[in-house]
This record gives sequence, structure tokens and C-alpha cells, in this order.
Amino acid sequence: MRKLLGLIAVAAMPLLSAAPALAVSDADLMGVWRHPDNGSHIQIYACGASACAKVVSVTDPGRKDTHNPDPKLRDRPVVGVVIMNGGKKAGPLKWQGRLYNTLDGGTYSGTLELQSEKQLKLSGCVLGGLICESRIWTKIH
Repeated sequence: MRKLLGLIAVAAMPLLSAAPALAVSDADLMGVWRHPDNGSHIQIYACGASACAKVVSVTDPGRKDTHNPDPKLRDRPVVGVVIMNGGKKAGPLKWQGRLYNTLDGGTYSGTLELQSEKQLKLSGCVLGGLICESRIWTKIH
């Protein structure tokens, strides 16, 4: 019996030692994430007590912010555009703020919610949250 318990304990050790690595924390939000639709990379970083996000790479390096509502900004490169400034903590592993979409030039109410340390659910909403669309982003580093 003692031998069987010893074997169970040895077999369970890798599972027990991996458990803390599975815990997700607010710090896991920070890093570079891949947009699932267009392959762009978005860096999420701390800006004071808030969360901010900017485009750090796109599949078309010459892509401009052509849909920006401000005509003076339509010729700027998309890389470097801040798409979220001042995202506030809205709950466990969740932040809320205004999100700028370089694909259509719209700014939406949105949330970022960690699903795991490698998956982030981004939701953008209009009409006071009546209509929302979500995507799962994957962390690349």
C-alpha cells in the first residue's frame, strides 16, 4: 500500500508543480497579442494605473490609417497608432475603455478580458452595449 501511495505521489508531482503556472493574473494582460482576423500585432502596456494598446506590426507594412475620421491623420502609418488609451479595471482580469478600430476608423466602447494567460477576449460594442462583437486574441510574447 505504501508503495502504491508513493507511486501516486510521484506521478502527481508534475501536475501539482504545474498548477501555479496555470493561474492567470492581471500582469498577463501586458505583452504582444495577435489579432485573429488580420494578423496584426498589438502591444498592451501599462500607462499609469491604466492599460493602453498600440499597433506594433501589420501584414502590410505600408498600410495607412485611411479610415480615420480626421482627414489629417489618414496618411499616417497604422504601426504606432494607439488603439486604447486609459483602459480601466472593470473586474477580475477585465478592463474597459474606448477602442479605436483602424480597419473602419470607428471608436467603440470595449472590454479586454483575459481568458487564460495566452488568450484575450476583446469585445467592441455600440449603442450602449446593445450590439457587441468579440474576438479571441492570442499572446505571442
